Amino acid sequence: MKKIHFALILAALLVAGTSCKPKQSAYKQVYEAAKEREMQQTASQPTTVVKDANPLPPVEVSVRKEKVEPVYPTDAAGLKKYSVVIASLSVKLNAESLKTRMENEGHQVILAENEQGMYRVIIASYDDKTQAAAKREEIYSHYSAKGNTDYLRKTYGVPFNDLWILERQY
Repeated sequence: MKKIHFALILAALLVAGTSCKPKQSAYKQVYEAAKEREMQQTASQPTTVVKDANPLPPVEVSVRKEKVEPVYPTDAAGLKKYSVVIASLSVKLNAESLKTRMENEGHQVILAENEQGMYRVIIASYDDKTQAAAKREEIYSHYSAKGNTDYLRKTYGVPFNDLWILERQY
């Protein structure tokens, strides 16, 4: 009888010990779901071609229209119609952390929040789409010419080859 009780207790402990392991962390599931929504939104937005005065071929720039508001009142004056977005994050603390790191590198960063609660990390903002496109190209060229895109992806978690322009809706 004691052997049966011992075997049942051992089996119960074995089942309990193996069933408590999570398959995936809750944070990872939420992150992946948000990233999937972001990718679907990006795919559904039309890509426009911005032509500049130079005889170079036109630069294709991803432009998205959104209603956004600055997170901090001090950023309100700097948030213009067209903004270069380097990251979209769902967690405010992560967006603030990226903002701080980019400001330490000399960039003037603005945080804006859209209606869905996503935080847009903006590295430059202009009233003119051509200026925004030129700044986007400058940032991308600066980091990709030096081979720094992998370094920046590891350091900031931001794929700098995926910069896009936000057209602010009021």
